[in-house]
Amino acid sequence: MKSSQPSAKPIPFMKLSGSGNDFILIDNRSKVVDPKRAGALAAKVCTHRMSVGGDGLILIERSRKADFRWRLFNADGSEAEFSGNGARCAARFAYLKRIAPKRMRFETLAGMIEAEMVSESPGKKPEGVKVRFPDPTGLRLNLRVPIGGTEREAHFLDTGVPHCVYLVDDPDQADVVGVGRPTRYHPLFQPAGTNVNFIKVLDPHHIRIRTYERGVEDETLACGTGSIASALLASLVAKVESPVTLVPQSGLELTVHFASQGERFTDVYLQGDARAVYEGRILPDAWQ
Repeated sequence: MKSSQPSAKPIPFMKLSGSGNDFILIDNRSKVVDPKRAGALAAKVCTHRMSVGGDGLILIERSRKADFRWRLFNADGSEAEFSGNGARCAARFAYLKRIAPKRMRFETLAGMIEAEMVSESPGKKPEGVKVRFPDPTGLRLNLRVPIGGTEREAHFLDTGVPHCVYLVDDPDQADVVGVGRPTRYHPLFQPAGTNVNFIKVLDPHHIRIRTYERGVEDETLACGTGSIASALLASLVAKVESPVTLVPQSGLELTVHFASQGERFTDVYLQGDARAVYEGRILPDAWQ
């Protein structure tokens, strides 16, 4: 593959982790990354062990409507509409780099997003981020999904990106990749495909969750949009009530707040940590 950057200059970046989802953040307001080559760059630099490694690449760009605009690329180079954990990481990055204030708005393919820095301990540097989501769409309940000779019941909701949810007896024993991958490509969810979540309701305010992510094409340690979809769907089929705390594979909890009227959801928020792990420069060897 030819260089994704014609100038082959080092690219400043910061690595952030949102409850176990890790992202490479680049301030691209001065177009240090060629927008036409961003997907190819993401596929290279997100490769673990061979480059920086990450679940996705986020470019922060200028906006005439908000504090900034983002572009999000999955680890396979495809551009994604949204990511809940990615949104929290983008907000923290923009705050740390003084691109946006403590309360901010930014543009995504899923719509305008509001975010706020929060801290559990007054006086400490804010490390958590609370993000408001667009109202979810595309609700489908009680789907029958035949996978590997077994028909499974699933529920579906689009929370900025599409999510299928299976309620299981024990998420720790779930075949996340073996069931998640064929579900992701199942005709029921085409042409966009779907992310796949395996959840167990522990009590009316707690859920255990594991997620197979489209674009990463594997299980990830956490998924913000999947946590939201799981909490909202569980409120309809398993008597869960807001706020809901979800425990993903990373063990770093995410909290979902929402209001509901029947099958309609509003005032949807996702709250959790967004850790600034390290920053540096990506050298040309990382993408060549």
